[in-house]
Amino acid sequence: MDLAEIDENGKGLLFFGDTVVEKCELVKGQSNVYLLQTTAVLERQSQLSPMPGQFYLIKSKISGVRYNRPISVYHSEDKINESGKKEVTLQFMILKKGRGTEELCHLCPGDKMTIIGPLGTPWPAPDSKLLGEGSPKICIAGGGIGVAPVANLASSLPEKSYDFFASFKSGSYGLEHVRAENLKITTDDGSEGIHGMLPQALSKEVIKNAGYKIIYACGPTPMLAYVKQVAEELDIQCYLSMEHRMLCGLGACLGCTIETTEGLKRCCKDGPVFDSKILNFPKPEPRRLPLEQNEEPDLTVDIAGVHFKNPVIASAGTFSYGQNFRGVSDVSAWGGIASKGCTFEPREGNKGERSLEVPGGNMNSIGLQNPGIPYFVEHLLPEMTGLGPVVIANLAGSDIESYVEGAKLLDKSDCDMIELNISCPNVKAAGLAWGLSAETAYYCVSSVRAVTKKPLMVKLSPNAPDNRPIALACIRAGADAISLINMVHGVAIDIEKGKPFFNNVHAGYSGPGLKPLALRIVYDVVEEINKLPVEQRVPVIGIGGISTWQDAVEFIMAGCHAIEIGQAKFYNPNVAIDVATGLKNFMKTHGYHNLNEMRGIAQVKRHSEAHTDEKGHFSDLKNMILKEKGKFDEQKHTDD
Repeated sequence: MDLAEIDENGKGLLFFGDTVVEKCELVKGQSNVYLLQTTAVLERQSQLSPMPGQFYLIKSKISGVRYNRPISVYHSEDKINESGKKEVTLQFMILKKGRGTEELCHLCPGDKMTIIGPLGTPWPAPDSKLLGEGSPKICIAGGGIGVAPVANLASSLPEKSYDFFASFKSGSYGLEHVRAENLKITTDDGSEGIHGMLPQALSKEVIKNAGYKIIYACGPTPMLAYVKQVAEELDIQCYLSMEHRMLCGLGACLGCTIETTEGLKRCCKDGPVFDSKILNFPKPEPRRLPLEQNEEPDLTVDIAGVHFKNPVIASAGTFSYGQNFRGVSDVSAWGGIASKGCTFEPREGNKGERSLEVPGGNMNSIGLQNPGIPYFVEHLLPEMTGLGPVVIANLAGSDIESYVEGAKLLDKSDCDMIELNISCPNVKAAGLAWGLSAETAYYCVSSVRAVTKKPLMVKLSPNAPDNRPIALACIRAGADAISLINMVHGVAIDIEKGKPFFNNVHAGYSGPGLKPLALRIVYDVVEEINKLPVEQRVPVIGIGGISTWQDAVEFIMAGCHAIEIGQAKFYNPNVAIDVATGLKNFMKTHGYHNLNEMRGIAQVKRHSEAHTDEKGHFSDLKNMILKEKGKFDEQKHTDD
């Protein structure tokens, strides 16, 4: 069990609280490396100051990310202030890479940040015998932003007691406190020092001839793997600082483990500094070469015979009928537009509150408000067809008759495709029931299929126990494509009134927080569809929490032909342009000529139970359908 980092009075030795940014500036000569400085005022002098190699979890006080980012200390200084309290001035060197680090790099003096630390194991101090006079026996190596923690180590050692090797893409930084006997710099572009990567300066021969007894290194994984290999071949003690995604930073969650010869080790608590002898480095995977400079990737996709100029579709319910967004964005940038959910008869929708922002997204209870399919076909559809993107009519209903009658009208219309909504979570008596089981889904889809020749895409619900058999049932019933997922059922409570926030109690949850769930369901359905004979497979359109081009890439790699974007349009009306542009640039830099080359590459073979619906599963289905059809025909005869 870990020892608690507390003093004799049971008080914590780590700092957790807010600090004020004193400096945040771009490092000279760099485009994405920043120096951030803050000071932590400690409650007691016994609280810990950072040692070289340790890190803090830091985050902007006002932040769009949830978790603090682990950043190694570049430089620190202690002093006792006028009040007699211990102050620790901390400097962090940050590479602007993701959302969290981007926020940190954009902080201004006076902004507040939250920090926890110091955390992790420090660099082991070298034997005092290695610090004497003569040629240095200590080798320190840093690559890119990995220079920061080893530079902190270097500043703690006597001047000229070590040699320092630094490798960068372009230029150099983080060497202000380095007082090495020999300083060697390499750059990928040849802008400073030796042209090349670390091995050009720190070769096996150089290490052997220098007689180094210990090596400290931090940097990209390929660099660390190289240092480990050379150190082992020469039988030299070597310590490496590793990096891994972290949550708690305290060793409690076990989310940052790495594989070692001694079993799983926590990067935050057992590391980040490790003896290289226990580390395992996977073989590097080959990287795809970019397309030729003048070659452009093909973003077009065909779904059920319908041609889309790109795979980005505006999802139903969030884009109205396309006209509303013309004043703020280029609607023609979309590959396709799905209409608001349309029912045969007009609907006013739900009463009471309809929308609520929640962590990770939004809840809504609109209730399929729409003017009815006859009005849609006559007045709204002509405007949609003039916008440019593929027009998809989203068909919903509360019973088979309304589905069928709506499909008949849409079949004679100018829409390019029908998206059959059997998954809307907002209407008590509507489509949800049809998408909960393979049998009911089959009945609904086959009934609609019988009255329309339009390409038919079926939208499935995440609230079903398992969408795999339902998707297969829809395909057997005549679906040309599957789209999923719709919104997830959620509940919100008004704590002031002590009652549910929405009149219907349940409401649909959507937004970025939904993406992992959506991607899992999509992945599993694609996997199941791929088990079918090739001629029986249908395209899958991914929906759920997609807001960036990176999200789109994930869904396509999971096997999707296209993706639908909903909520993201509300805060970024240009999301279609951003996603299509980002997708195109990604394909170009990674050598994908078209979407087919990327689609489904993340699918892996794995053992799973069979979820196919064979003859036994449908043995009673025919009788059920005939029985329901009889009821429908009888009711229709009575009405006539």
